[in-house]
Amino acid sequence: MAATLPPPRLLPSGDSAVTVEFSRTIDDDANQRVLALDKALADAGIDGITESVPTYRSLLVHYDPGRIGFDALGEKLLALASQPLPPSAKARRWRIPVAYGGEHGVDLEDVAKALNTTPDDIVARHVAGDYRVAMIGFTPGWSYLSGLETSLHMSRRQNPRLLTPAGTISIGGIQTGIQCLAGPSGWHLLGRTPVRTYQLHRNPTFLTEPGDRVTFFAIDHKTFAEQDRAAEAGELIAEQVAS
Repeated sequence: MAATLPPPRLLPSGDSAVTVEFSRTIDDDANQRVLALDKALADAGIDGITESVPTYRSLLVHYDPGRIGFDALGEKLLALASQPLPPSAKARRWRIPVAYGGEHGVDLEDVAKALNTTPDDIVARHVAGDYRVAMIGFTPGWSYLSGLETSLHMSRRQNPRLLTPAGTISIGGIQTGIQCLAGPSGWHLLGRTPVRTYQLHRNPTFLTEPGDRVTFFAIDHKTFAEQDRAAEAGELIAEQVAS
């Protein structure tokens, strides 16, 4: 349980930021405390704080040292972090379509071989998962999801790719994720989604937020092409469903 975690560590990050570290490993309980502190910090309205950035296991807090010092800020952060976790808010839920395998998921067959099963079984396990957005990072809209079934845990690729497609759905280590923009990756590519979790001129610009829940469902490649065109025109495509 989150209550058994030790108090966070305060780590100076340059001369105008501090990292509040709750754990040294990926941990859902620690992540819940990170998000709780991020919200408490926003609600507290502490003068001098310019930005906070939640991650899996820590919160990076940027501040203006001319308005608040490290020691004073540290005391306030520790006090907020020591508060009991608030009742869990009702999370938003998203159903996200994925075209698995083939040109959209070039690693699916290799993953199946590595795990001594079939591509269809890998897809069935992946769509059965109930995932939680733990953080957004690396590139805009890149959603890191916890909750990957243990049977799908596998080491990242020994040789990362320099470029992988926008919309890639992949697994790496104990995580799965939604990669919005094209970019490098060492994860295993299972499929692609037409959903844009980040689209600059759309409202909302970012679709998913830390704490949201995500499930996937399989679509064929023809449907992917149709939905990809609609998403490019600004449609959300992802379905928001009742919790």
